[in-house]
Amino acid sequence: MDLRLSEEQEAARRLARDFVEREVVPYAREWDRAEDVDRGIVAKLGEVGFLGLTIDEEYGGSGGDHLTYCLVTEELGRADSSVRGIVSVSLGLVAKTLAAWGDAEQKRRWLPGLTSGRYVGCFALTEPGTGSDAGALTTRAVRDGDDWLLTGGKMFITNGTWADLALVFARSNDAPGHKGVSAFLVPTGTPGFERRTLHGKLGLRGQATAELVLDGVRVPGSALLGPEGKGFSVAMSALAKGRMSVAAGCVGIAQAALDAALGHAKEREQFGKPIAGHQLVQELLADIALDVDAARLLTWRVADLVDRGEPFTGAASRAKLFASEAAVRAANNALQVHGGYGYIDEYPVGKLLRDARVMTLYEGTSQIQKLLIGRELTGVSAF
Repeated sequence: MDLRLSEEQEAARRLARDFVEREVVPYAREWDRAEDVDRGIVAKLGEVGFLGLTIDEEYGGSGGDHLTYCLVTEELGRADSSVRGIVSVSLGLVAKTLAAWGDAEQKRRWLPGLTSGRYVGCFALTEPGTGSDAGALTTRAVRDGDDWLLTGGKMFITNGTWADLALVFARSNDAPGHKGVSAFLVPTGTPGFERRTLHGKLGLRGQATAELVLDGVRVPGSALLGPEGKGFSVAMSALAKGRMSVAAGCVGIAQAALDAALGHAKEREQFGKPIAGHQLVQELLADIALDVDAARLLTWRVADLVDRGEPFTGAASRAKLFASEAAVRAANNALQVHGGYGYIDEYPVGKLLRDARVMTLYEGTSQIQKLLIGRELTGVSAF
């Protein structure tokens, strides 16, 4: 076992760190207050290759391994989880899934645009009435000659109002449960495709989160991604790797919490000395540091398994579960170190706590991750 990073991986981490310090950190608070990230960041992410990580150069990708992807995602999460979400969804859930399941024509049509930032992708799975129970979708796909007509609604869709391409999951036949679900590549400019930005979120305020309405959206037969009826498998394969990305972003949040808490503890004085010298403050700092290290190692293990072609879904659930809960603990402890200053947004830790909280909910709640781990351990499904 060798946990040292290669020269290429270290270079990618430095590139990501320099990028976020220049392009993200100075604006994160402003974007949070305005509930709107500057869309110009997408092209910049594409220019440095972050939207093409692990995608073949043949399709405009920048290649690289999954640990490099995690290193970049961690740095983005450290700077602003709203920006990290752009990459995790457009690349992690859409482009990677298209690369894995798409035919040659679908890849040529969409991947160069997604990897360059010319296009943004969204992953349209969750519905107003179906979250964790993804096999109970009600959005319908009905054949009309050689085409499909899609009708239904989606909720909490990251990148939804920005997306040029939506990976839409819909029920295409009457088979029960997940067996009737298919996946479709839907250009968002198609007539009948409508979206509305969701405002008032607790965290990830700058992220373009949307409600989607599909009213008889017509797509050709070539829009089907993977075999008909295999949409649930498409979705689950995307989410398995997506959990690695979320975990890496959570490591970034926890690291940002540690950085902020350490900086404040060294500067803030109480009882005649910096609070970093008080034992109970050191306990809070130690707890944060432990969560950072443990979450990072669990996440790196997933990336290593993926890159070696070994089974990784159980490890991804463990990493996502631990890292998301750890990010909440770390941000909460960092706020405690800051005292009253942590409660105002002139300081970063309040935003970190708000952004961390949703990590335990999306791409599989903490409770769902426990059931997945339990199924892996026992061979018995609780679903």
